[in-house]
Amino acid sequence: MAFSLRQPAPSDAAEIAALHVAAWKETYAHLLPDDFFSPEYVEGRNRMWDRVLGHPRDDMTIRVAESDDRIIGFAWVGPAQAEGEEAPLRDRELYAIYVLASHHGTGAGQALLTETLGTSPASLWVAKENPRAAAFYTRNGFRFDGVEQVDPAAPGITDARMLR
Repeated sequence: MAFSLRQPAPSDAAEIAALHVAAWKETYAHLLPDDFFSPEYVEGRNRMWDRVLGHPRDDMTIRVAESDDRIIGFAWVGPAQAEGEEAPLRDRELYAIYVLASHHGTGAGQALLTETLGTSPASLWVAKENPRAAAFYTRNGFRFDGVEQVDPAAPGITDARMLR
């Protein structure tokens, strides 16, 4: 299945938000409360992507993967976020990378990671309950450092930090 990568435009916000929600449903629905994907949650993703794409920042990199003129995945990298009182351990952080399950195994996720982050040192948070993602990051040189946190926006999901 062929795909291409590109920088998203503000007009892509609704499609990326819909993909973001769909990928979360595919990956985490069994871990979350039945009412998690409420209209308010979906609208929140729409507002977030409208804001992010409507006000681009030089210190962030976002790319989408497209197949048949449809966005099938995205990756988002930016400055590392501080951990409470601690300074970030890396300069860059992978905030999110999602590819629709129907496109897993096509190389889209790898291409998105390579395009946005390359082989640079970085940090990321991965759901412990997502072994497929953890294996992907491990293949790309990331290692767990032992730090975990409960995702405040998603009760029932514990995130583990990985560094490269």
